[in-house]
Amino acid sequence: MMKKDAKIYVAGHRGLVGSAIVRKLKELGYTNIVTRTHAELDLTDQKATREFFEKERPEYVFLAAAKVGGILANNTYKADFIYQNVMIAANIIEASYRYGVKKLLNLGSSCIYPKYAPQPMKEEYLLTGELEPTNEPYAIAKISAIKMCRYFNEQYSTNFVSVMPTNLYGPNDNFNLETSHVLPALLRKFHLGKLLMEGKYEDIIRDVKRYPIGFDLDKEIDENDPKTIIKVLEKVGITKDSVIVWGTGEVYREFLHVDDLAGACVYLMNNIDAEEIKKISPDYFVNVGTSEDIKIKDLVEIVKEVVGYKGEIKWDTSRPDGTPRKLLDVTRLHKLGWWHKIELKEGILNLYKWYEE
Repeated sequence: MMKKDAKIYVAGHRGLVGSAIVRKLKELGYTNIVTRTHAELDLTDQKATREFFEKERPEYVFLAAAKVGGILANNTYKADFIYQNVMIAANIIEASYRYGVKKLLNLGSSCIYPKYAPQPMKEEYLLTGELEPTNEPYAIAKISAIKMCRYFNEQYSTNFVSVMPTNLYGPNDNFNLETSHVLPALLRKFHLGKLLMEGKYEDIIRDVKRYPIGFDLDKEIDENDPKTIIKVLEKVGITKDSVIVWGTGEVYREFLHVDDLAGACVYLMNNIDAEEIKKISPDYFVNVGTSEDIKIKDLVEIVKEVVGYKGEIKWDTSRPDGTPRKLLDVTRLHKLGWWHKIELKEGILNLYKWYEE
């Protein structure tokens, strides 16, 4: 159990997961949270990472720092995804051992499982088949981190555990249409479509100032000329009459609100040590999810309804769907005493309210 004044380092505190963990810790009364921005500490630099750990001596570490993105980003920047994620994990895990961290919790991803793994996916399915090609570099980096935690535990008796969350969404997500995951991309597309429909060009200008569109299109935008924004939005399939969605919509995905994940992480950090997890999972990790999935076509309809967009949905079936289905088996997590609380539509409503504000 972490004391309220224990020194806790949250790596990646500005990201979707890290920011949620910081919110949860503060909500629970933790007062000694250490963070660093990328500008202050490059976690791919081993020397800099070791110097930080030597100086700060955190007692607990949440490893939530990562280079992340959707299908397009994963498939485009393959070298960046494998190199940066391997280096970040290796440097933090090694430094945590070297400088006596009491416990480390490593954030993984459900993309570690084989493309055609049986559903729902159990922890033992790791490395039993080929990975989904579009995000293989990221998956390999995440598998490396899991194995690193395991082998440091076995060789050095560390207390390092990993969690494998399903698809996440929530405040501080990435809304860049080129690099975002499916749910934030949908929410933003429908939001911009609604603003076009309502002729709210000042709101559109505020939106594109806040988040890049991506695809190297932002340089084409003149904030003083709404026509340039309309042209750019058309190029990414957003008009007042229709929104283009990638893929067929026939694949299934599971979604977990990031505040639920943060709750699970703090719960496991406080209550479940590595040796207890090893009894039910030899690689010292557990899945974190809701045990419920949804067809992307149905998700699209929910997001469209929540946002209030009245136009047509068009499907670009030339775009990849990714893995046919990704549903996690969370039986082991339930046995350890944790269940999710936020249902999908409620979570999307909360996210859209946050986005509008």
